[in-house]
Amino acid sequence: MRLTPIEQQVIREASLRYFGVRPRLFGSRLNDLKLGGDIDLYIEAPVSPKQGVEARLHMVADIWKALGERKIDVVVNAGGEQLPIYEVAKREGVLL
Repeated sequence: MRLTPIEQQVIREASLRYFGVRPRLFGSRLNDLKLGGDIDLYIEAPVSPKQGVEARLHMVADIWKALGERKIDVVVNAGGEQLPIYEVAKREGVLL
């Protein structure tokens, strides 16, 4: 996993603060042999679409304040749909 313990902690705490759940890291940051790449996070929480957008913005802003700006993709599954990206993130992702 290409996140430091501090980065993991900041991301985990932001997710808990705004969604009440731990996020899953998925995608290229799980592969130690790759370079670069964005931080892909999957969050499964029962929120309305409006709450999800607001929480995502606040969460990313908090992470940027603590770690500096970087590309972060937050995929929020509010439980209404089953999209292929959700299945991949749940299957391959790692809880932070």
